[in-house]
Amino acid sequence: MKNKILKSKIMKTRRNILFPAFLTGYSFLLAGLLIFGSCSRPVSNTTGWDYNNPDYGGFEYVDYPGQETGPGLILIEGGTIAVGQTEQDVVYEWDNIPRRITVSSFYMDENEIRNVDYREYLYWLSRIFLDYPEVYKKALPDTLVWRSKLGWNEPYVELYLRHPAYQEYPVVGVNWLQACDYSAWRTDRVNEWILILEGFLDPDPNQQGEENFNTDAYLASQYEGAVRGPGMEDLDPNKDFRKVRMEDGIFLPRYRLPTEGEWEFAALALIENTIEERVYERKLFPWNGRSSYIRNPEHRVMGQIMGNHVRGRGDYMGTAGALNDKADITAPVKSYWPNDYGLYCMAGNVSEWVMDVYRPLSYEIMDEFRPFRGNIFKTQVRDEEGAIAEKDSLGRITFREVTYEESYDRMNYNYANNINNWDGDFQSSIYYNQDDKAATHTTNDGMYAYGRWTGQGIQKSERGVGATSLITDYARVYKGGSWKDRTYWIIAGQRRYLEQHQSKDDLGFRCAMARVGSPVGNNY
Repeated sequence: MKNKILKSKIMKTRRNILFPAFLTGYSFLLAGLLIFGSCSRPVSNTTGWDYNNPDYGGFEYVDYPGQETGPGLILIEGGTIAVGQTEQDVVYEWDNIPRRITVSSFYMDENEIRNVDYREYLYWLSRIFLDYPEVYKKALPDTLVWRSKLGWNEPYVELYLRHPAYQEYPVVGVNWLQACDYSAWRTDRVNEWILILEGFLDPDPNQQGEENFNTDAYLASQYEGAVRGPGMEDLDPNKDFRKVRMEDGIFLPRYRLPTEGEWEFAALALIENTIEERVYERKLFPWNGRSSYIRNPEHRVMGQIMGNHVRGRGDYMGTAGALNDKADITAPVKSYWPNDYGLYCMAGNVSEWVMDVYRPLSYEIMDEFRPFRGNIFKTQVRDEEGAIAEKDSLGRITFREVTYEESYDRMNYNYANNINNWDGDFQSSIYYNQDDKAATHTTNDGMYAYGRWTGQGIQKSERGVGATSLITDYARVYKGGSWKDRTYWIIAGQRRYLEQHQSKDDLGFRCAMARVGSPVGNNY
């Protein structure tokens, strides 16, 4: 009972400090109910036994008021939407046929990740992993993306990432793998901060090497940290206190990149364009108004450019004295007008990585609900006794791909790597008979590679990738258009792709997070 009241007070305090936007009348009402109604325990509807009663074994039922909004995030209420091509296919790629999907509610960053955000990450890595300098080096953005053979961009090479003049500008030169690593780091830092606010940990600026906070390691009891107090009161009659568990609802889900479907859904923001489920105005861009407008039609700001992109040949910012978008390259991440979800720069400024592996026309066979291509199912590495294996030298729990033997009789999947699911069919092969298809099925060369046929597949280069069309298992989708793109590419439905280890001077990212529980938020 004491534990229940304590948790209610802690959660209320945490919302005031960490997530003030979460507080609503519903939150105050629920907090009051938890405190004044805590003397009567909930009872199981199926067994009749009390929850939260040490005399009955101490099984806990958590009064969960709903997911809190993590730092930097905005709730994107999901639903059904027609995604895909909304403009003429002027490049004739035919890879984006319109289709209807459903996207669950989720959270997305209000703005793109800034230079200062990424420098905070680099600073933490340099401080924690003194004995592993390769970790810091691996995370460094490629500032050489600014170089051009016939343009003078050397000042950006030296200054764009680190000079305070650009600290509110979006980070660029970050590849897909680095963006995923940043998202994982951010998850751990936010969850560590929550434990500090809850009163379970003290700040520990002296963490070193493997002794740094990692959410998975903490849950596996492989991280202690600077413990403050005995911990959560344990209602198990044989124990006194315990560490926080996932069942307590205190930790937030993982930060990650959005899927392509989520990104396009959030960019279009049709939430204010509906009356009783009728979408009365279709969009090309994240803003409302006639679909071809890229200038603001409102009286006081009429004619101002709505997003940072190229207006025409050689025109990146307009004429002196009347600059059309106030930006020669990128602009601060909260420039221009947010869309109806409150998201900034979902068109222009920088393009943004999403999670998906690129395939042309892949939506034709993908799920209508939460579509995504790129699943590689993994599980935690365990020892011979079934316990989670010791964390690695960086303090992280290790994962491995599930094996065929572990899943061969499942109905929903048999293999860990599902990137190529439904690829390699005869109709999509560049060869003309089933024998050639069978010979190339395992390498997928039959679809996307070109070069000299050896009888055993396409001849490979020393890098092992051969001559390809760039459509590989490592090509990732990016969306949104950028400061150096024409208007065509800032249309929300457009999609492009790039190898996941590559980066550009006009490509950044923002994070997303799953919404658990009610899709309409905590005020339902």
